[in-house]
Amino acid sequence: MPGILFVCTGNTCRSSMAEGLGKKLAQERGLQVEILSAGVAAWPGAPATWEAIQAAAELGVDLKDHQARSVAPELVEKADLILTMEERHKDILLTRFPQIRGKIFTLKEYATGQPGDIRDPIGEPLEIYRSCALELKELIGQALEKFKQGWGQGEGRESKEF
Repeated sequence: MPGILFVCTGNTCRSSMAEGLGKKLAQERGLQVEILSAGVAAWPGAPATWEAIQAAAELGVDLKDHQARSVAPELVEKADLILTMEERHKDILLTRFPQIRGKIFTLKEYATGQPGDIRDPIGEPLEIYRSCALELKELIGQALEKFKQGWGQGEGRESKEF
């Protein structure tokens, strides 16, 4: 099964919401893809922020059991597509794992073809998280359609597990 990895800083806001939204949107589209998230500076086991849990819940996604994870070599190696929330996350990962060039993009870059970052809502009021979640939902929907077209039926691709 193909895999997508969403990456942000701490894996408690943006990428955790992206993982949950991605799973929900993929399921709604009948797309079989494994979706995970991680952070470049995550505290492993940390929960999603209350605001991320609330904003995601309003879009039908349950993040109550989310536990942050750090980006690890096995995650980036096995992912077929890595989508970061900011250009700096992409740069950090390319420095750590230069072999992933070609399968790493910012979410905005991959979904729209235009550069741009997803604003970090950490420490902001719930309204900012809601806005972030809606932006993520829109961009992830576009990204999944593009991924689906590029992936095709998965012919000739090796099956990987995260």
